[in-house]
Amino acid sequence: MENQKFSIVINAPQKKVWHAMLDQDTYQIWTAPFMPGSFYEGEWETGSKMLFLVKDEKGMMSGMVSHIKESRPYEFVSIEHKGVVEDGKEKEMEELAGSLENYTLKEVDGKTEVIVDLSGPGEIDEEWQQEEDIWSQALHILKEIAEK
Repeated sequence: MENQKFSIVINAPQKKVWHAMLDQDTYQIWTAPFMPGSFYEGEWETGSKMLFLVKDEKGMMSGMVSHIKESRPYEFVSIEHKGVVEDGKEKEMEELAGSLENYTLKEVDGKTEVIVDLSGPGEIDEEWQQEEDIWSQALHILKEIAEK
């Protein structure tokens, strides 16, 4: 997977941006450009298992099986993807091993820069490599939520 990096500056303190990004109700709003109706099950704590889910066209759960590799509240969270959920069942995928989605929050003068780094080994299906415009749209929604 080709490494990708995205960022946005939000006119809000780090703590407010962190909650806008990771609280369940606002997470569902800003991540809608990737997959409308998606949500997560788990905790944003180091070592925690996370499921990123959405109901598929058959009404079954599908999505990603991940774990929180590292979490430093209000500063950094690293998500390591391990597999997928298909037809409501978890399935590990070797080609996802080591794929990371890292979020860094840096506050300067009351504004917070959110930096997203995506990386991983090997070839990963194109659906995991989101287009820049989708990331831009999602981060702008996050900005709108956090600046309210």
